[in-house]
Amino acid sequence: MKKFKNNSRIKSPTRGILITALLATQFGFAQENQNAEFKGVFGKTLADSKEYWPEPLKAPKGAPNVVWILLDDVGFGASSAFGGLIDTPTFDALANNGLRYTNFHTTAICAPTRAALLTGRNSGRVHVSGFSHTILSAGFPGWDGRIPSDKGTIAEILRESGYNTFAVGKYGVTPDEDATDAGPFDRWPTGKGFDHFYGFLGSQTDQYNPDLVEDQVHIKPDGRHLNELITDKAISYIQKQQKAAPGKPFFLYYAPGAAHAPHQVAKEWSDKYKGKFDEGWDVYRERVLANQKKLGVIPANAVLPERNPLIGEWKKLTPDQKKVYARFMEVYAGFLTYTDAEIGRVVNYLKETDQFDNTLIFVAIGDNGASKEGSLVGTINQSLFAQGTSDEKNLQDNLANIGEIGTPQGRNTNYPLGWAQATNAPFKNWKQDAQSEGGTRNPLIIHYPNGIKDKGGIRNQYSHVNDILPTTLDIAGIKAPEYIKGIKQDVIQGSSLYTSLNNAKAESLHKVQYYYIFGNRAIYKDGWKAAAAHLPDSFAVKKSLGSNEKPAPSNFDTDVWELYNLNEDFNERNNLAKKYPEKLAELQKLFDEQAKENNVYPLIDWQDVYNRRIHNTGADKGKTVSDLIKQATKPGGTNN
Repeated sequence: MKKFKNNSRIKSPTRGILITALLATQFGFAQENQNAEFKGVFGKTLADSKEYWPEPLKAPKGAPNVVWILLDDVGFGASSAFGGLIDTPTFDALANNGLRYTNFHTTAICAPTRAALLTGRNSGRVHVSGFSHTILSAGFPGWDGRIPSDKGTIAEILRESGYNTFAVGKYGVTPDEDATDAGPFDRWPTGKGFDHFYGFLGSQTDQYNPDLVEDQVHIKPDGRHLNELITDKAISYIQKQQKAAPGKPFFLYYAPGAAHAPHQVAKEWSDKYKGKFDEGWDVYRERVLANQKKLGVIPANAVLPERNPLIGEWKKLTPDQKKVYARFMEVYAGFLTYTDAEIGRVVNYLKETDQFDNTLIFVAIGDNGASKEGSLVGTINQSLFAQGTSDEKNLQDNLANIGEIGTPQGRNTNYPLGWAQATNAPFKNWKQDAQSEGGTRNPLIIHYPNGIKDKGGIRNQYSHVNDILPTTLDIAGIKAPEYIKGIKQDVIQGSSLYTSLNNAKAESLHKVQYYYIFGNRAIYKDGWKAAAAHLPDSFAVKKSLGSNEKPAPSNFDTDVWELYNLNEDFNERNNLAKKYPEKLAELQKLFDEQAKENNVYPLIDWQDVYNRRIHNTGADKGKTVSDLIKQATKPGGTNN
């Protein structure tokens, strides 16, 4: 009999039966393993099986609709809801029937604020210490601009909890290389939990010719103002959703491009302010301070900081300067009032459809302090950071083209620095200045008729933009999921404001917070704050970059740290660094710990990133710093 070396070739009935049994067992195990969440019974036939249908996703009974409103580049002293001289009747009404939070903080610039807001985590922890734009990101965990999947957004959480989710307006945290119609779309709003999105993915856009996206496709705008477009779409989303599923709660994230540059608005709005700012920015600050004291949103003994030395005293300006500078502010004011009116359309629709009382509304009036990017004299058609021309010539150009301010032709309209300081009253400094309350402190309104009893109340608890997510979940009765789409979720770092809704004396739960933007940095703990401005100041640096000279390398060791007791000195007028060196050292050590925990290191400022791109990136190799700024600030570009 012939023998075979490989006995696997021997055919055996017994062996076949064993193999069949083994395969059947493995198949059954595999079937059960694939359907681990299946709670029925598998049988060989339908007759000896038990069906199982998972319960449909449902929000908790009575869960509120949720509306988050986030404005762009609006200082603490702009809106009339917080004592400013710009009329915002919608915000006034929401604040008067809700709560004003006076000690709320953002990150000092747009993308990090939005990343922290959407995730409930610090911006560095979610990889957005800078931007998602290619020329302003870097290849480190805190800096690559790509929010990881284990840092789920509020939209992902609420959709998993039975909500429909909509976003309109500015998104700002999609990487540039993903922002085409070819995707990939996992970092578009629709890939981060939103059922629908209508707006723009970048950081700024023309208001009449926006870089417009609907869901996952770029579309052509029709010439109407972006505020009108996003408001129409927001109302449409709610209408269609409620018709299909009456009573199902929705989440709306409403983030207009306003009032970021370009400041563009119909003359009917800007002309409402004709002559209203002729007294200038010094008088504006004094009047706002008085209003804020009457409202109770600042201490009764508050004093304004000294005028910044970069800014001229209004009464000493020339008639031409006053004329053109006042017009810039008229346009900005009209832009903000118009934005308030468009938000009012959403509010009125909720009232008309009996959804208003059970809608939780958050209004953050600004994602940072007022913008300092309009230079000392203002801009109309292009960024002065890339021109290299004198202030006097730019002033004359603005005067000659004064009729274009605020129009579709004014493609980069932004007011002069003096108005940034004025609309930031009572704080010093402005946007980008993460070391200062002027860069990070913004008004917050919470309105919820079914849940707030203290109508018109003032709340002074320290809070941060990453607190809004956990506060929303607490009010809605929703627990943050351990997993989203099978991915275990990282800890949520924000602290809930829930206990403060009906208790003005509730403890401030947010005890520690770091800040870092473009080298400017700070650390807060229990009312104390240590802060360091990174010099040369980024405004001065940008303005000097009309030449092609390479900026000097950053030197963080020479930055001077200051110390403030915000409980006694809320607008940082009394530097205590020399008086309490031990406290300063303690906070500096805490900043180092927080920086390590939140991916802030390596410390990078914007000019470091530009220089790295110039020398190391293919598409940008050989370009000057000025070339890259022109690219970043072109109409419809990626300016912050």
